[in-house]
Amino acid sequence: MEKYEIVKWLENFNKRLKDIKEVIKIDQLLKTIQTNEELMASDNFWDNPKDATLLAQKTTDLKASVQEINNLIKEYEDLKLIVELNDDSLFAEADQLIATLDNNLEKVEIKLLLDEEYDSLNAIVELHPGAGGTESQDWALMLFRMYKRYAERNNFGFELIDYLEANDAGIKSVTFLIKGLNAYGILKGEKGVHRLVRISPFDANARRHTSFAACNITPEITDNIEVKINPEDLKIDTYRSSGAGGQHVNTTDSAVRITHLPTGIVVSCQNERSQIQNKEQAMKILKSKLYQKKQEEQEHLKKNIGLPLTDNAFGSQIRSYILHPYSLVKDHRTNIENSNPNNVLDGDLNEFLYGYLKWYKNNQ
Repeated sequence: MEKYEIVKWLENFNKRLKDIKEVIKIDQLLKTIQTNEELMASDNFWDNPKDATLLAQKTTDLKASVQEINNLIKEYEDLKLIVELNDDSLFAEADQLIATLDNNLEKVEIKLLLDEEYDSLNAIVELHPGAGGTESQDWALMLFRMYKRYAERNNFGFELIDYLEANDAGIKSVTFLIKGLNAYGILKGEKGVHRLVRISPFDANARRHTSFAACNITPEITDNIEVKINPEDLKIDTYRSSGAGGQHVNTTDSAVRITHLPTGIVVSCQNERSQIQNKEQAMKILKSKLYQKKQEEQEHLKKNIGLPLTDNAFGSQIRSYILHPYSLVKDHRTNIENSNPNNVLDGDLNEFLYGYLKWYKNNQ
C-alpha cells in the first residue's frame, strides 16, 4: 500500500475515533467508574446483594468500554507510526492493520446504535417450524445450530431452555438463551420468518422444496424490573423431558409447562436437572413475555419487540437462504446479500445483524 493511501485511511480513522469519543463521553465514563469503585470499596456495599451485583456488573461493562476505546487508539497510533517512520518496507504491514482497525471501529460504531431500553439485555430465542412439515422441522433445527454457532463465534453464552424433538426429523420447537452484553440489541432484527430453498434430503425424487421457520426474540427481563404475577392465574403442568439425546435428555418428570390463563401465554422448560429449577426458568421467561406484552399494549415498542410475527409461510419472510438452484442468502429488508450460505449457516451473521441495525436506525 502506498503512503498516501495510508494517510487517507488515517484521516478516516481519526474522524471516526473523535465521533466515538464524543458519543461515549469517555471522560464522564472514567469519573463514573471511579465513583462506582469508591462505593464498591465501602464496608456496607454488599449489604444489598441485588443492587451491589447490578452496580458491579455495570462497572465491569463500563471498564470494558473504556478498554475497547484504548485498544482502538493504540491500533490507530501503530498505523500512524508507520507513516511517521516513512519506511517503505513497513508499508506492506499497513494492509492488515487497516483492515483490523476498520473492523474494530465498525463493531464499536454498531454498539452505539444499541441505545434502546432493552438492548443491553440477554436474548431469549424461540424457533418454530412453519409450512412444510418435515422439511420445515429440519430447517428449524438448522437455524438452531446456526444461532448456537453464532453465539460460540462471538463469545456469547448459550443456554438451552426447552427442546422438543420432532418424531421424524428436526424439531417441533426450541427455546434458548443467548447471554452477553447487548445480546438482545444485536439479535432483535432476527425476529421474523426465515425461508429456505433447497433440494430436499427427504424427497426420493430430489425435488426442490421451500421451507419456513419463525424466530421470536425477547429480552430477558432482569430482576430489578417488577412484574406481578398472580399464582391463581397460572396452570402448571409437569411432564417427562424429551430431546435429541445427550444434554437434552432428562428421564424424570421434571419438565415444566406454565400457562398464564388471562393471556394464554405458554412457556416451558425441560433442560434443568430438577423440577424446581425448570419452574424457576419457565417463570423467568413468562415474566419477560408478560412484560413484553405490557409494553406492546402501551405502544412503546412498535418497531422493536412489539410487532407480532407475520404468517409463518410464503410472502412473509425477512430473509431467504437459497441453496438451489444457486447459492445466496438475502435479507429482504436491508437487501444485504451473501453468496456463501454455508458460512452464514455456520454462524457468520454479523453482516446481516449489523446491517439491520443501521437500516433500523435510518428507518425509525
